[in-house]
Amino acid sequence: MAEPEPRRRLAAVLATDAVGYSRLMGQDEAGTHGRLKALRKSLVEPQVAVHHGHIVKLTGDGALIEFASVVDAVLCAVDVQRAVAAHDQGVPDDQRIALRIGINLGDVIFDDGDIYGDGVNVAARLETLAEPGGICVSRTVYNHVKDKVDLTFEPMGEHRVKNIAEPITIYRVPLDADPASLLAQKAKRFARTGWRHWPVATAAALLLILAGGAAWYGEMPRLIGVPSDAGGPAEAAALPLPDKPSIAVLPFDNLSGDPEQDYFVDGVTEDLITALSRFDDLFVIARHSTFVYKGQSVDIRQVGRELGVRYVLEGSLQRAGDRVRVTAQLIDASTGHHLWAERYERQLVDIFAVQDEVTQRIAATLGAIGGGRGVLQRTELARTSGKSINSLRAFDYYLRAIELHDRFTKEDMDRARELFRKAIELDPAYGRARSKLAFTYYVDYVAGWASIPEETLAKALETAEEAVAAAPSESWTHWALAAASFLASRHEQSLRAYAQAVALNPNDADIHAEFGLTLSYVGRAEEGVAQIQTAMRLNPYHPDWYLWNLGIARYNARQYEDAVAALAAFHNHTPQSRLFLAASHAQLGEKADAEAQVAEARLLAPDYTVARAIETEPYQDRADLEHYVDGLRKAGLPENLSSDAPT
Repeated sequence: MAEPEPRRRLAAVLATDAVGYSRLMGQDEAGTHGRLKALRKSLVEPQVAVHHGHIVKLTGDGALIEFASVVDAVLCAVDVQRAVAAHDQGVPDDQRIALRIGINLGDVIFDDGDIYGDGVNVAARLETLAEPGGICVSRTVYNHVKDKVDLTFEPMGEHRVKNIAEPITIYRVPLDADPASLLAQKAKRFARTGWRHWPVATAAALLLILAGGAAWYGEMPRLIGVPSDAGGPAEAAALPLPDKPSIAVLPFDNLSGDPEQDYFVDGVTEDLITALSRFDDLFVIARHSTFVYKGQSVDIRQVGRELGVRYVLEGSLQRAGDRVRVTAQLIDASTGHHLWAERYERQLVDIFAVQDEVTQRIAATLGAIGGGRGVLQRTELARTSGKSINSLRAFDYYLRAIELHDRFTKEDMDRARELFRKAIELDPAYGRARSKLAFTYYVDYVAGWASIPEETLAKALETAEEAVAAAPSESWTHWALAAASFLASRHEQSLRAYAQAVALNPNDADIHAEFGLTLSYVGRAEEGVAQIQTAMRLNPYHPDWYLWNLGIARYNARQYEDAVAALAAFHNHTPQSRLFLAASHAQLGEKADAEAQVAEARLLAPDYTVARAIETEPYQDRADLEHYVDGLRKAGLPENLSSDAPT
């Protein structure tokens, strides 16, 4: 019987290797091998998975990775290089492992699990031309991605390379510092030098994770309490419909012809989500999950299955001068049928009134469908209609500030703070602006940007308290107070503020997720697990840090197998996440797995010990702290630095 012909297809090929690997092996063979293995496991492999790549093979110090999308290949390369650069902060120069990456798009042969052809060979040659920590791409790659990614490409001219007949035109991708890399540097430095308060350590890691993006994980059904045989979100059974009217608001399309207006259109969409979230008789999917669909042509029925909702709102916004045109349509995702559609043409200042009309129309429609569940009676929203032009200007300042805030650099955080203040000057009762102003101080404290940390934390608390006083009906003001209070180890005040935030907005997934973590540290871990599961259901495409919170809460609830499941699915590991995973394995009697996680943690933070955990973990009850320490001891974490024999 004749062997089948090898398959051919177009693929994006990423080739990478470690710079100076032979020299590093000559200096410290075992240490270098261990560091490269850990780097692949903790930094490279998660990014390949997030960007839908496939590692074809490892070649000693190198790797060959294939992608169906060339955009995914380029973005993966950028994220890998930035993550590696951040990881190396504080590592001695003679121990650093830098990568070179080359990317090509071409026809390749797939045969017996490997790939061959000029498409592969060009990628390998491009990799050798990249500088340490750099990326080189072919002209074919450049032509395909130049208008699709927010990156610059510097031409390097034509080069003749070994075994390739024609010269190839090469582009370099400059990698300037970005939010994720800057936060990684801070988190790395904190991990090595220690903290006086554990909440700073955890929050720094969470900010890093938030800056790094989000992904869907196959463990999701089990983690949120759905039977494990239900499958992923694309299968309707994985996410059963809630027992009340459920809705997802897709990002509105920007029809203004000006990409600079995206921030405004996104802001209007987010405000609609927030307004609907305040109805406790509705189940509203979080912005983070709905914005996964931004810019895509979607099948509404598929969206309904993936997010586990019955109804979907979609629309568009066109802004021209002082006029605005908004269209909105509510769709039954089970059938694809439109329940209603409306078009509004108003003065721009009336955008708030349009938001209110759409919100009330949805509430009325779903209230009627839901059999008079009380939705129609809930009309006490924080209405914005009828406000002056100052409110629109404040809204615009707020949206611009959010864009800066979410970049997570010191300079952008300072600029965001000034814009939040301008919004508050125009609208003193603007609770969301006040809450985000408080969070700018929170971030400064967490990221190590504060010259006098104690004063900055005090400012975060003071600003959050002022926000609650000015806007007591806004959930985010209570959230800001809860977060700052937890940093200050004011557990009871934090719990009260989180409870109030959830009461005011029962559909805010992030608040549920953070509330759950706090509960797990004050002896109420099972309640904490339930809160985090609620967050994951409200935000199916949740960020990675939800898994961090869930893993810690599961451990504190003595649910060790489930803790392992959550933390093993977590991608952006830190020393703390590794150690909670180690403690979970240890409590299950899985000594080898526990010791392996301790080793991974100590590659990131060599000075982490049991003594440090006792000093920094924020447990309210001594018994809970001793339970965590027991897991660390069983996992083999050294008691203190003096007990850690050199290897």
